[in-house]
Amino acid sequence: MIRSALVSLLVLVPQLPVRAATPLLAPPPVVQRQGQAMLSGGALCPALQTALESAVGTEERLWSVSVVDQRGQLLADLNGGIPRIPASNQKLVSTAFALDRLGPDFRLKTQLLRHPDGSLEIVGEGDPDLSIAEIQKFAMVALGQGGSSSTSSSASAPVQLMVREEPRQLWWPADWDPADRSYAYGAPITRLALTSNALHMAVMDPAARLQRILNSTAHQQGGQIRLQMVDQRTREAALARNWRASVVLHSEDSAPMHALLSLANTESHNFTAEVLMREAADVWDANRASIATTRWLQAQGIPMTGLRLRDGSGLSRGNRLTSRSLSVLLWRMAQHPLAAYYQASMAIAGQRGTLRNYFWGTTLVGRFWGKTGTLRGVRSISGILETTNGPRYVSMIANGSYAPNSVMGQILLASQRISRCPAWTAAVTLPAEPD
Repeated sequence: MIRSALVSLLVLVPQLPVRAATPLLAPPPVVQRQGQAMLSGGALCPALQTALESAVGTEERLWSVSVVDQRGQLLADLNGGIPRIPASNQKLVSTAFALDRLGPDFRLKTQLLRHPDGSLEIVGEGDPDLSIAEIQKFAMVALGQGGSSSTSSSASAPVQLMVREEPRQLWWPADWDPADRSYAYGAPITRLALTSNALHMAVMDPAARLQRILNSTAHQQGGQIRLQMVDQRTREAALARNWRASVVLHSEDSAPMHALLSLANTESHNFTAEVLMREAADVWDANRASIATTRWLQAQGIPMTGLRLRDGSGLSRGNRLTSRSLSVLLWRMAQHPLAAYYQASMAIAGQRGTLRNYFWGTTLVGRFWGKTGTLRGVRSISGILETTNGPRYVSMIANGSYAPNSVMGQILLASQRISRCPAWTAAVTLPAEPD
């Protein structure tokens, strides 16, 4: 399922403008905390503001809505500074962070290493689409059947194969609901994860599944493989003291970053979003990776009031974002050298991903690129709306609304219809964000 989704997403890539990839990307400079200055000096569009208030009706206290134009001006805002649970709109943050830090062509690697002492080890980076066939290739090489005769063994002498992995307590963000962890969407986040550690439900013991597949492959070749799980941090420290280089016997790469971004945003794949945040932060502790992401947001001039990150996917109910933060992030990423890749990673109204079945028969079809978010009692949609007067960066978060989908459609249509404000001079000034 994941592999077919990645293949279909890769087809979209040639439609993007060709951009030169750089190892370290430099986003546009932030001038005087630009995102916050924009909010304090931005003008509300009275007609659009009235339309927003009319759409939410008596549920106003449950909603946060912000609409920003291509100049960075806030056209309309309803409770935009109130932090709320964003659900999977959180992925817009982690994917922006990953794209900026790693670039569109970055690939996650899974490698079989031979160390100077002759020991063999598999090291992974969380490839969400690592397949059984690929693991079987690793087994063949380890047994000396895949072009590496130096690792050959007999049936009476099992090949010892280390697997470097994070400790179990780091497999899930600490505040994920235990019930969610048993489902495929809440599978453990590990470095070596066959099919994202998910079948019809979550794979709760990834090492045991890996051992079964290796055993099956080795048995067919008349050999044996014995796994030894080693702690990632302990192993890294030990290898750092050894100056002699290890040899890569076999390597499998993931799909490129631009396809992984689409898997996270278009299909809302939790495992992928979590891995991307960790890789961008270069740390697999979710708390430390969340802190690194938060610092990155602050460096971009994103409004930070009430913002709290607990994971990369939005499954945590401890996350807090504001609609202003998300709309400014979308506007900010539109200025990024890799803006086209970011927009292309999103679902499209009436056409693709989690928005494929929404807004049919309206002018939103094919003109709204966005990310949905759903938890019990939470509904969010944020994205880029194409209008005759340029793009609009819209974020909507509802915590507790009775019928949020209908309201969101009304707001998007109003933002499209009233894309040119008739009365800029009648604007209201928002209060400045505190330092």
